[in-house]
Amino acid sequence: MPEGHTVHRAARDHDGDFAGQRVLVSSPQGRFPAEELVDADGRAHLERVEAYGKHLFYVFEGERVVHVHLGLFGKFFRRRTPAPASRSSTRLRLEGEAMTLELVGPTACELVSVEDMRAITARLGPDPLREDANPRRFYAYVARAKAPIGAILMDQSRICGVGNVYRAEVLHLLRVHPETPGKALPKATLRAMWRLTAGLLRRGVEEKRIVTTRGLTLAKPRERVPRHDSTHVYRRRWCRTCEGPVSTYTLRARTVHYCDACQPLEAAAE
Repeated sequence: MPEGHTVHRAARDHDGDFAGQRVLVSSPQGRFPAEELVDADGRAHLERVEAYGKHLFYVFEGERVVHVHLGLFGKFFRRRTPAPASRSSTRLRLEGEAMTLELVGPTACELVSVEDMRAITARLGPDPLREDANPRRFYAYVARAKAPIGAILMDQSRICGVGNVYRAEVLHLLRVHPETPGKALPKATLRAMWRLTAGLLRRGVEEKRIVTTRGLTLAKPRERVPRHDSTHVYRRRWCRTCEGPVSTYTLRARTVHYCDACQPLEAAAE
């Protein structure tokens, strides 16, 4: 499932491609009610595109909003206009002046109101990539939580946009064991956790990939940089920091990666 940096990058790209235009909207698959959004000419005026955590919102004139959540299988295909004919599996197609966007396989692609959009975001925790984020909500919850911090970071109702990779890397860089109860973490650690998460997510937006290591040469093509060179413990056999073995276990149906030497539970819980 895409993490927050991917969704925010998509929002930035799509806003640049389509905002302020009357775009041609269609659903070749037939599972999105395009006819409820468009005028007689099949077009609708797109005002802006924004992201909140792992959710995308395409805000059209008249306070009509297309809400998208990619889930595990959703993918976007961006092509220059005029683009080839759509594949039959395309849920949503937007054709602008210079670019055409196709969405395939999302968990959610629905037409909602602005009020619905606000209700969706109200259920989510603060998003470190948004300027309006209030980290105090995150601090307040963690400070009284018995749940392990490894589970809290993946709970989108507590903090938005963090997935399995960022969870592993943030905790490793802060030397925090994923099983540490939230309430056992010092306030200074929570503040550092927010700042680090925000910084890594912003880096991911800019570089279009997750990179948590320093000194990695990015001059070569991104697709040629092995993932294990861009992380410390995630999907690695050996810790990039101390070269010790990376341990794994399952927490709420997701695999956790951490280093016993760098992230001892006893030290983190003191």
